[in-house]
Amino acid sequence: MPTNAQIVADLDEKSLLARIFPRLGTPKALLGPGDDAAVIAAPDSRTVISIDTLVQDADFRLQWPSGYRTSGFDVGWKCAAQNLSDINAMGAVPTSLVVSLTLPGSTPVAWVEDLADGLADAITALGAEECSVVGGDLGRGREIVVTAAVTGDLKGRSPVLRSGARPGDVVAVAGELGLAAGGLAALEGNIAYTDMDEGLQSLVAAQCRPRPPLRMGPLAAAAGATAMLDISDGLVRDAGRMARASAVGIELDPVALAPRVARLQREAALLGADPLDWVLGGGEDHGLLAAFPAGTALPKGFEQVGTVHDGGGVTFGGQAPRTAGWDHFAG
Repeated sequence: MPTNAQIVADLDEKSLLARIFPRLGTPKALLGPGDDAAVIAAPDSRTVISIDTLVQDADFRLQWPSGYRTSGFDVGWKCAAQNLSDINAMGAVPTSLVVSLTLPGSTPVAWVEDLADGLADAITALGAEECSVVGGDLGRGREIVVTAAVTGDLKGRSPVLRSGARPGDVVAVAGELGLAAGGLAALEGNIAYTDMDEGLQSLVAAQCRPRPPLRMGPLAAAAGATAMLDISDGLVRDAGRMARASAVGIELDPVALAPRVARLQREAALLGADPLDWVLGGGEDHGLLAAFPAGTALPKGFEQVGTVHDGGGVTFGGQAPRTAGWDHFAG
């Protein structure tokens, strides 16, 4: 964490909020920060809502074994990205974020300001032009915790659920696979960040500042996607969730995924890893996994990676995958 003469403990809540709010831009809401609650429009008469949390030393480290220091900008960006991705996965358009910050008193004020910049910049750069931060909460605690609730608008469409995949559907992915997992391996590895080449540093960037394919969710919904979800815990684990919810089996195609594995081969070799594990088990790129009826013209940006069949579970080339993906409560 950067050193700074002024820390959170030096300010009262009003003063800290005054440092944050100007960095978030003009709220795109009927009523933004300043009252007990925000007021947002719901022109569709339905509101899609989700919530996610980032916890220090569970979801990010302030300093990694590689020496990389996580900036407030990184945490703000990642908070926005993972929440916006959940709305995208329902086929909806993000409309607002409410953010709760728990901060140790020793946190530099500059780090918190940087976090606000990361939130605002991610919303803009990722293409969530109808969304803004409309409110939140501040609290003091032993570690940094960032929680955001996000809302979305279905624009008159039906939400795309996990449970609609049917035998004969094709399974497709939009966005990256394995980059963020490679970045995590680099951050936790023995190569100093300052000694990493451009390829490894790009993987670190993918982990710290993921770029989910926003706008692809509504496009998939319009193209007739039967099921969809955000790949947050790995392709295999999230395909398994779709399979269970839809009471089907999903076969992932090694040939279709081979180019993604090959693109990561060099960096994986530097870290002593197998890039296939990253592609099958890494999820923090926040790509989209969707099923479409056979014969559907896939929206630009989606690539077929498998098929849906009768049965259950997930297979890879006809075999049980060797990685299960991420589980917060597994050993």
